Amino acid sequence: MARKYETGEEFSGKVTGIQPYGAFVALDGETQGLVHISEITYGFVKDINEYLTVGQEVQVKVLEVDEAAGKISLSIRALQEAPTATRKDDRPRKSLQARVDESDAEGFNSLKDKLQDWIEKSGQ
Repeated sequence: MARKYETGEEFSGKVTGIQPYGAFVALDGETQGLVHISEITYGFVKDINEYLTVGQEVQVKVLEVDEAAGKISLSIRALQEAPTATRKDDRPRKSLQARVDESDAEGFNSLKDKLQDWIEKSGQ
């Protein structure tokens, strides 16, 4: 490593390589770090090539430095604003149990009640 990198530092770097598991980013002429696929952006990333290209300048944050192994873990996502969970409409979310209770209240009869109806209908 050309210099000592510390957790939490932010840099501008250049993408030097892309693998299925992440992208390598040059921090200086001698040092590269890895942006794991999970640190590219919020949400699911199936193909890194949809987000990054070799030669692209990116802002990264140092997540971890392993000096013994000479590895630096980087993140692009850490510098992005976290998305807020929103629904397409403004209705509050109901728990599964609340939805089942609501459905029961709308007319589900017990099997015993239905059985009696079926017996009566089959006799006609």
